Amino acid sequence: MTTFVDRVVLHLQAGDGGHGCVSVHREKFKPFGGPDGGNGGHGGSVSLVVDPQVHTLLDFHFRPHVKAANGRGGAGSNRDGANGADLVLKVPNGTVVQTTDGTVLADLVGAGTTFEAARGGRGGRGNASLANARRKAPGFAELGEPGDQMDMVLELKSVADIGLVGYPSAGKSSLISVMSAAKPKIADYPFTTLVPNLGVVRADNHTFTVADVPGLIPGAATGKGLGLEFLRHIERCAVLVHVVDTAALETERDPVADIDALEAELAAYGGLADRPRLVALNKVDVPDGRDLAEIVRPELEARGFRVFEVSAATRAGLKDLMYAMGELVTAARAAAPPAEPARIVIRPKAVDDAGFSVEAAPGGAWVVRGTRPERWVRQTNFDNEEAVGYLADRLARLGVEEKLGKAGAQAGDLVRIGEREFDWQPTLYTEFVPGIRGGDQRMAEQSERPSAAERLAARKARRQRPEDEAESGEPVGDDAE
Repeated sequence: MTTFVDRVVLHLQAGDGGHGCVSVHREKFKPFGGPDGGNGGHGGSVSLVVDPQVHTLLDFHFRPHVKAANGRGGAGSNRDGANGADLVLKVPNGTVVQTTDGTVLADLVGAGTTFEAARGGRGGRGNASLANARRKAPGFAELGEPGDQMDMVLELKSVADIGLVGYPSAGKSSLISVMSAAKPKIADYPFTTLVPNLGVVRADNHTFTVADVPGLIPGAATGKGLGLEFLRHIERCAVLVHVVDTAALETERDPVADIDALEAELAAYGGLADRPRLVALNKVDVPDGRDLAEIVRPELEARGFRVFEVSAATRAGLKDLMYAMGELVTAARAAAPPAEPARIVIRPKAVDDAGFSVEAAPGGAWVVRGTRPERWVRQTNFDNEEAVGYLADRLARLGVEEKLGKAGAQAGDLVRIGEREFDWQPTLYTEFVPGIRGGDQRMAEQSERPSAAERLAARKARRQRPEDEAESGEPVGDDAE
């Protein structure tokens, strides 16, 4: 059984950046040769690229979780970590990339079109790169930045010039099989075609692609049959052709009513009113079919349709239909605006743009938003006092502390940057003073309020003390007197 998948949800994870290395060069007669910790490698990115040899999203249906390689950590002797390999996913032509809420991120049309779906994290700098005239031997390094993690919806919309629409068993697949080299499944029962079929047709000097949309019935735009699943495949078609079965055995149906019903579904789906229409009255090789075609043709022509009486079995009338298709496709291509080459867009930063913002949050908290502050916080090792002091210096130089004071922040207010929260203590910015590697003398000038770790340790000690005294046999509580 043919499996066709035209919509999948991808769970993407770009590679994390490697951590920087903290190392000091040591050799004989040179016990302290300076910092030589290398930088971490960048994480691999996840990109989508259009491949003409791929025609379905089936691979992603079975493997929806995609993860790129992480960057390697730096090492001593100024050895940088290797970058994580980028992951390139091949998708069919006409793939639309959306977020889970329906926002379109990219429309991938044309072989080789590439879209970076998830960017890998930056590698952290080693202590050799962090050294400067004042901080000659840093005792810390930056952590690697996490890669992007997100869910994306891939939706395939077939890229075809002509779209064949009609009731099940109207002969759409049969027409494609005789006009092109496509070999779709053909049978005499409804809903034989379960996937869109594509065929390349050449008529004189016109070459174009034709696709049929399976399962269109009244109510398709609201989910009946298979129409809602495959109506998206005619959105890119320049011309629509109504294929009508004139030899249908159902007495309650007639070609005009079939066209009216499908036009109502196309209008309900939306966005197809400007496409030119042709009508192909199929199966005129059957005597009853030819008689019915001659009856309804004047009424359809009076509505403005160009009508062709064709037969997929005998190929009667197909040449005229193919020429008419080619003319409309050529006209649509000529009317389309020329493709503009990619242009470099330069967006200079405003003069008064500090690169971050300070916003008040409920409960007296403050939120600092900005690419650089959030990245700096992610790359900081908060178990290292010198790294925390370095972060404080960077934020102060950027103007975060000054802007918090002007916004009305008070000492002890909660400040949130990215996923980290701090108790803000306004201090006068001072330069780093070299001291113990991995430490910062300014950290000793903190408030007397115990840290969270100290409070947790004290709470555990209070809980364990009665049990320890009970085991030792010493009196507890009132018995101690």
